[in-house]
Amino acid sequence: SFLEQDSSYSTVGMAAINASSRSSEAELTSAKLRAEAKSKNWLPTIGPSVSLSSLGDLVAGILIEQVLFDNGRRKAEREFAAADVEVAAVNLSIDMNNRVETAVALYVSALKGDEKAALGSRALTQMQEFERIVNGRVEGGVSDRADLRVVQSKISGMRSARATAHEAAATSRAELKALTGQEFATAPTRLSLGTPPDSTSFLTVLKASAEANRSVAQTKVDRAGLLPQVSAAGSATNEGSGAGLTLDLATPLGLGTPALLKAIESARETAQRQVSEAEEDARRNYSRQTQRLASFRRQDVEAATLAQTSRETYRLFQAQFDAGQRSVLDVVSIYEEWIQREQAHIDSKYEVVLIQLELARDLGILADGDTF
Repeated sequence: SFLEQDSSYSTVGMAAINASSRSSEAELTSAKLRAEAKSKNWLPTIGPSVSLSSLGDLVAGILIEQVLFDNGRRKAEREFAAADVEVAAVNLSIDMNNRVETAVALYVSALKGDEKAALGSRALTQMQEFERIVNGRVEGGVSDRADLRVVQSKISGMRSARATAHEAAATSRAELKALTGQEFATAPTRLSLGTPPDSTSFLTVLKASAEANRSVAQTKVDRAGLLPQVSAAGSATNEGSGAGLTLDLATPLGLGTPALLKAIESARETAQRQVSEAEEDARRNYSRQTQRLASFRRQDVEAATLAQTSRETYRLFQAQFDAGQRSVLDVVSIYEEWIQREQAHIDSKYEVVLIQLELARDLGILADGDTF
């Protein structure tokens, strides 16, 4: 897993895995059992034989059959079963990584809502102090009542933004609890994540490759079914025993058989092209996500710098207001700008983490395979 062990992220991810119904795991178990059954298909088959003689008597016995030559049909069946296990395994990995990404993203979104709500609460406290000052100036005839309405309008906007942030955090936590059945710490020890490596194969490519191998194996089975099969058979009945060779076709030949053979061969090329398309889509997705990650990292740094500048400007305006050189609305305006830049910093900071989670999910390195 890309998530550090014993971190808040890892705790949330493990809880999401443990709470999963894991239907894809059951499918993987079924695929393994089918592959185990197919691995013995080269052995002789034994079955009962019951027939009615010309005299009306029932003849019961045992029929033993061993395939001597089948144009690779049974080998292809074993290859198909093995590829089916690979497809089921990749599907399980995709499901678990998607589940972990969903849970951790909800956790991160809740943290983001908490931080924006806390910022909103601090901003409201200061804006209410500005409202008290403006109200006193209005009552003293120094300021116009329109100034008070401007401040009250800004307070209403900040109160609405804080409520929205609270609701977003509560919604994410409620969804996370429904997903995992647990509640988690609201103050993680560390927020940042590293950049996922680009050397790991994308799960979509692994799935396309496994499906291509399964499709190729199926074409081998279909092709062998159109060709002769030689078997040795022996029977033992209550009237005696016998043995012989049989030559048969799994699928009867017809006028459309040549076209069917060409269609089977073209299916192989189709499977390989699907793998190439999956690789192209994965490369494009990785490039897009890494560019977004670089962009939001830049925005994070810039937003922090701008917020620092606005804070220093606000302190300067506050000092000038105390000295009677600035109006209260000038101070309110620069304070509002500072808060907006702090919110932008919070947005970009958490977006970096969410993009890292998406990249790790696509690479299959969020869920630890040893845990399921």
